[in-house]
Amino acid sequence: MERLSALDAEFLHVEDGIAHMHLAGACVFEGPIPEYGDVEQLLRSKLHLIPRYRQRVRSVPLELGRPVWVDDPHFDLGFHLRHAALPAPGDAAALDSLMGRVMSLPLDRERPLWEVWFVEGLARDRWALLFKVHHCMIDGIAGVQLLTVLLDLTREVEPVEEVPWEPEPEPSGAAKVLDAWSGLASDVAELGKGLPRALTNPVGTARTVGTTVGGLARYLRGLAAGEPHSLSGSIGPHRTWSHSEVSLAEVKQVRAAFGGTVNDVVLAVVAAGYRELLLWRGDDADRAEVTSMVPVSTRREDARGVPDNRVSMVLCELPVHLADPLERLRSVQEQMGEAKASHEADAGEVVTQAVDLAPPMVVGPLSRLIIRALRRRPQRLIDTVTTNVPGPQFPLYCLGREMVSYLPYVPIYHGVRVGTAILSYNGKLAFGVTGDRTSVPDVHVMAGAFPAALDELRELAATRGRAR
Repeated sequence: MERLSALDAEFLHVEDGIAHMHLAGACVFEGPIPEYGDVEQLLRSKLHLIPRYRQRVRSVPLELGRPVWVDDPHFDLGFHLRHAALPAPGDAAALDSLMGRVMSLPLDRERPLWEVWFVEGLARDRWALLFKVHHCMIDGIAGVQLLTVLLDLTREVEPVEEVPWEPEPEPSGAAKVLDAWSGLASDVAELGKGLPRALTNPVGTARTVGTTVGGLARYLRGLAAGEPHSLSGSIGPHRTWSHSEVSLAEVKQVRAAFGGTVNDVVLAVVAAGYRELLLWRGDDADRAEVTSMVPVSTRREDARGVPDNRVSMVLCELPVHLADPLERLRSVQEQMGEAKASHEADAGEVVTQAVDLAPPMVVGPLSRLIIRALRRRPQRLIDTVTTNVPGPQFPLYCLGREMVSYLPYVPIYHGVRVGTAILSYNGKLAFGVTGDRTSVPDVHVMAGAFPAALDELRELAATRGRAR
C-alpha cells in the first residue's frame, strides 16, 4: 500500500464526467503488423517491471488520508488491451479521429488506470499503439520513462517469460487511516529536518524565502483575465485531436541563430499556431491575449522508484497579437527569461510541497466544490496549457519493428478549450493539439500551422547566416 502524493491525488479530485485527466501518446511503427496475441504477450511479460499497472486507487475512509495504491485482485490484461482498425486509407486524419474518440472516454476507477490500443490499418503498412494513462500515475517525463521500459533498444526480439504474480490483499480501512496519519507525521518530520540548517544560515534562508515570494508574486501577476475569445470557455466531454511533426534539427538551427532555448522556439511556434486558429475562427488576433500554463519538470536526475508527478508551473503570455515571427520569438525569450530569473517554478514547487501537509479531508471536498463552480462559470485566468517533454533521441522498437513517430496528447480542462503537447523523439518534434469537440472542432488548423511557422523562423535564421 502506497499513498498518492498531494499532486497525484489532486488529478483524481479534479476529474469529473466532463474533464478527463489522462495523458496519452500514439506510437506509430513501421510494418509488418504483428499478431494481436504477440502484442498481448509482450505487455504481459513486462508487467513485473511496472507494478503500478496492476494496482488500482482506493480511498481512505472519510477521506482521513490521501488515496492509496493497492493491488487489483481481479487484474485482467484483456480489459486494458484494446483493438481497433482504421478505415481506408488509414491516413493521418483517420488516426486523429480515433485518438479523439478514445480520449473522450474516461478510465474505469475500479481498475488500474491505463489502456493500450492496438491499431491496425495505417497507411504505408504501419500500425500503432495508443498508450492512455491517468495523470495521477505519471507526468510527461515519467510517461517517456515507462515507454522505454515497454519497448526495446534494438530490433532483436528476445523471448521474455512472464513473471508469476500474486496480488497482496487490500488493507482494512483502519490500516489505511493509520498509514495515512503516520505518513503525514513522517512528512512533517522530514520538513522539520530543514529547520536546523535554516537557523544556522539565516542569510541564505532569507534569500531563499525572498526568491520564492518573488516567484509567487510574478505568478499571481500573470493570473489576470484578458479579453474573451472563442478558445476559452466551457467544454463538453468529447475531444478532437490533431498532430503535426517538424525536424528537431531545424528547431535547433533557429535557436542557434537567435539565442534562447529550444523551448523558446517551440513556444513561439505554438503562439503562431494560436494566432492562425484565432484568425481562422474570426477572432481579433491582434488584440487577443492567450495565457498558457507551461509545466516545468522538478524531477531530479537521481529520481528513482515508481513513476509519479514531479512538476511545477510557469505562465507565458503567448504573443499571438504579434504578426512578425521574430518579434514573437523575442517576446517568448523575454518572458521565459524573467520567469527563470524570478524563480517562478521554484515557488510553484514550494506550494506543491506545502499542499502535501494539508489535511486530505479538506483538500478533497474543497477541490470538488471548486470544480462544480467551474462547470457553471469557467475560469478565464488561464487559456491553455503547453507542455514540452524531451523524449529519447534514439530509435525504439516493438517486436522488432521501429517506432517512427511518437505523438503526444494532453488533457484540457474547464475554461481551457485547447491544449498543446510537444514531444521530441529521434530527431523529430511532434505536436499534438487537443480541443473540445463541440466548441473548437477545428484544431487541425492550428496543428497544420506549426510547420509553416517554423519554416518562417528557419528562413530568417538562414538569411541571418548568409548576411554573416
